[in-house]
Parts: sequence; C-alpha cells; structure tokens
Amino acid sequence: MKYTKKPVTIEAIQWDGLNLHEIVEFVGSNLTYSISNAAWEVGKGRPYIVDMTIRTLEGDHKVSVGDYVIKGVAGEFYPCKPDIFKQTYDICDNQ
Repeated sequence: MKYTKKPVTIEAIQWDGLNLHEIVEFVGSNLTYSISNAAWEVGKGRPYIVDMTIRTLEGDHKVSVGDYVIKGVAGEFYPCKPDIFKQTYDICDNQ
C-alpha cells in the first residue's frame, strides 16, 4: 500500500545562530543549550552556542545552525534539516 501525507499547517522557526531568544520563547522548557560567550549575555557580541538540544517524543535531538525547529500537531517540538524542510513545507498564505 501507498499513503499520502495529510496536509497539516505547522509553526516553525529557523535557527540562524543569532535568534536564541526567539527559539527559547518558541520551544520553552523542551530546549536546553549552553553559551560559551558570557559577553553575549550582557548585550555584547554574538552568542556562541556550544550545544542546543530539543527534548522530543523520540528523545533528545541536537539542533544545528540552519535547522528549522518545528512545532508538531500534538504540540511537540523537533528539529528538521533545511533541505528536508524545504522539500516538505511551503509558506502558508494565511499567517
């Protein structure tokens, strides 16, 4: 048998290496990260994230710069590589 994926509208944010606050606000307590650049915390310099991980339904998954962080249909979060994201999702007209 073959199956077609049902069209589902999701929310997602791309991790660009600088939008840490946006990612933290989006994911909440399912996100862990460490910053090796303390100057960034006081508004100087750019964050240098050593490790960013999302707790997913399947376990912990590392997030790399460029990955999209997706909020799934059940409210779960998970990272997605940009090439897969672009093959799977289109921008929704009714934002």
